[in-house]
Amino acid sequence: MQAFDPNSLRGDLVSARFEPGPTEDKLVLSLGPQHPSTHGVLRIMLELDGEYIVRAEPVLGYIHRMHEWMAEQKTYMQFMPNMGRVDYLHPMAWNWAWAGAVERLMGLEVPERAEYIRVAVTELNRISSHLLWWGAYLLDLGAFTPIMYAFDDREQILDILQDVTGSRLTYSYFTIGGVYGDVPADFASRCLAFTRRLRSRLPMYRDLVTDNVILRGRCEGIGVMDVELARRYGATGPVIRGSGAPVDTRRAEPYGVYNRFDFRIPNYPEGDAMARYMVRLDELVTSCDIIDQAVQDLPEGPIQTKVAKTLKPPKGEASFAVEGARGKILIHVRSDGGPKPYRVKLRAPGFTNLNVFSELAEGTLLADAVSILGSLDLVIPEIDR
Repeated sequence: MQAFDPNSLRGDLVSARFEPGPTEDKLVLSLGPQHPSTHGVLRIMLELDGEYIVRAEPVLGYIHRMHEWMAEQKTYMQFMPNMGRVDYLHPMAWNWAWAGAVERLMGLEVPERAEYIRVAVTELNRISSHLLWWGAYLLDLGAFTPIMYAFDDREQILDILQDVTGSRLTYSYFTIGGVYGDVPADFASRCLAFTRRLRSRLPMYRDLVTDNVILRGRCEGIGVMDVELARRYGATGPVIRGSGAPVDTRRAEPYGVYNRFDFRIPNYPEGDAMARYMVRLDELVTSCDIIDQAVQDLPEGPIQTKVAKTLKPPKGEASFAVEGARGKILIHVRSDGGPKPYRVKLRAPGFTNLNVFSELAEGTLLADAVSILGSLDLVIPEIDR
């Protein structure tokens, strides 16, 4: 007997909702889950009238790994490596969200040196995420060369973070009460050298790509989202800042030592794909500014608060929010006094940012849908967590 495939039934059900009526001359197209522009296993069911999109419906579930359920089966320390797998492009932010939620639940104070290190490595990781997005977005739009420049700069960051954490991608560097290990003696000088290098490269990025008339034609006026639409869907991060709202968790809900640093929150009022592009390019400079301040003022002292090997937070619940590369990350954890969390909720910014796509894509050309989708900077394992 042939084994039952639940995905086959699920696909039929999705297709059935998009079945054209007998008098309609429309095409139902499945974009993904293997299409390169969906960056993973996102499937989007499209109903087309010629080249124009009549309806778009994202379909999730192809990579669901039950992170929240796994949190309830592990101790608080054991769950930390999962954070590097939720968003593999900005795992430091998820590391911080989990550590911060448990620290708040336990009332722990993090040493000052650890707080500065957390800021520096998280901003380095944010830059690496934006660089990969920049290269991949342009690859989606048909330009191959920029991703080579992006990876050249990104490798410099990975070299620094590898010496700090031992990893190049799925970091598990934070611990409850600080960070696992101190930074090398040359960490500050290498960070400053990198930020100088990146700043010197940005004019080339602008000449090669940003001011290119082809890119402008593919992004300007495409996927326009006003700020009210962004708020209605709960969009955060560069997506809502590209609609003119200077909303950033690092300022709105300060955590760590971010309130000690002077930095600009880029935002553009146009609300189109180009505005979201510009926000991320400007955030490269913002992160460089924060890194420079963090490593120049890096204090001496311990990097961890002493905690028990097996944590048993008191009964209660706590939430902690951080600003990830894709927007606001929030983790809510509830304790029953035992060694494992009673309940964990992960708030992923990509999930809310994706939901606005259906409205933005309606009435656009199929080619423009790829530009809109890329401008949202989606990481599917984070959405389908």
